Amino acid sequence: MTKINVNGVQRDMTTTEQAEYDAKQTASANALPNEQLKEIKKIRLQKLQETDYLGNSDMTMPSDVAIWRQAMRDITDNYSQSDYDDLLDHDGTDFTHEVWTK
Repeated sequence: MTKINVNGVQRDMTTTEQAEYDAKQTASANALPNEQLKEIKKIRLQKLQETDYLGNSDMTMPSDVAIWRQAMRDITDNYSQSDYDDLLDHDGTDFTHEVWTK
């Protein structure tokens, strides 16, 4: 049983409280991949927007940038939920996964 603190007194959760707690934990765990995917898509959009200017008619997009932009668009096809933690890993300022590197 999980402990609960009520008015400064620690006690075991009732069966109902435990069931509610477990349901919330499960819901939170189930929602995590969707939240991570939203964050990955947000970062991807930002990264693509940073190089959109290279697609202007008066610019020639370097092939390495075109390949990188395609890799950005393919993130949802090439990576699964088990990769989301790695994709979102950062060193405090920059994301560390190689896919984000131009």
